[in-house]
Amino acid sequence: MDIISYVSPVDKDSLDIHSNDPSLLYNTIHFFTDTEPEWHKVNIAIMGMPESKKAYNNPNTHLAPDEIRKQFYQLYCWNKEVNIWDIGNIIPGASYEDTTEILSELIAGLIDEKVIPIILGGSNDLAFANYKAYEKLQHIMNFVAIDARFDLGEEEDELKSNSYLNKIILQQPNYLLNYANIGYQTYMNSPTTIALMDKLFFETYRVGMIRQDITEVEPIVRNAEMLSLDVSAIRKSDAPGNPNSSANGFYGEEICQIAMYAGLSDKLSSIGIYEYDPLLDYNGQTAQLLGHFIWYFIEGFLNRQDDLTFKDKSNYTKYTVTVSGTVEDEMIFYCSKKTGRWWVVVPVINIEKKTQQSYYLPCSYNDYKTACTDRIPDRWWRAFNKFNR
Repeated sequence: MDIISYVSPVDKDSLDIHSNDPSLLYNTIHFFTDTEPEWHKVNIAIMGMPESKKAYNNPNTHLAPDEIRKQFYQLYCWNKEVNIWDIGNIIPGASYEDTTEILSELIAGLIDEKVIPIILGGSNDLAFANYKAYEKLQHIMNFVAIDARFDLGEEEDELKSNSYLNKIILQQPNYLLNYANIGYQTYMNSPTTIALMDKLFFETYRVGMIRQDITEVEPIVRNAEMLSLDVSAIRKSDAPGNPNSSANGFYGEEICQIAMYAGLSDKLSSIGIYEYDPLLDYNGQTAQLLGHFIWYFIEGFLNRQDDLTFKDKSNYTKYTVTVSGTVEDEMIFYCSKKTGRWWVVVPVINIEKKTQQSYYLPCSYNDYKTACTDRIPDRWWRAFNKFNR
């Protein structure tokens, strides 16, 4: 994979970190200069995308990547070895389309090499470029956004940071299997938009709902290949570096817990951080929190358990629950003996071919308890309707 022509290496002096402590991230990360790494040995690649041409009411997000780096690299490393490369910032092309095409190509190349890219944006519309990387790989994927808004937009709207999701949904051929939003705030989204998300059987979780039991985030992100964070999902007092945030949102501790769950997901293969404006930040507070977010994501990655597949059923305990109104009036759950994580089987029925397949949907123990009361869990119901409509 050729990256030399497309990136500008990090100016380490500009990070203003002078400690020689060998356990500091600054001294353990590999910084790309002019020789590409042996990609099969790399776990994670950090790249900056200083692009804000399509930003809505947030024009300075192109300044974000190096400010996040300054905070992240002052943290200390983990107790486990991990091979991380910072490949620098993407050099803008002649046009916005050229720039985002380069981003998509690099992300696709990294994913193909089994390397997880962490994209430091930039504005939220770059999530569309991230999605197109999976399109290039012809990989059907699930997308999770941590965002106070759905950023759906109208069909006729041009691509912007507040109208990119519609472009993903309408893209043909389409590789989006499911979209889930974590942390939306009802008063920031029109009733029409909320109703449309429900009609499409997408998963949407209000910030208050997640706060009641944040462990419910784990199965959501466990099912995702791609994750994006819009800084506006964090309350303004915890992350002032965003003009579109509000007094409500996730606390810093909560957003880091979500990052940990995302890192633990064996499926998740790319992550983007968007909508941070350093000029609005207070004493680097937002950048520091985003550095913590990355740190917790990588800590989760280092504790992955590889219990995604079901080739060896002896590693799982099977539970069959009688639930009225489901296929054959029963629901099948599996619980990993290694991690205690849960899955539920969703039937995918092909009426024409008279066949039925099984989709193993990540779920929670609460979903199992719901089924035991002869009620259909919402998570199962949405997936069943999406696959069989």
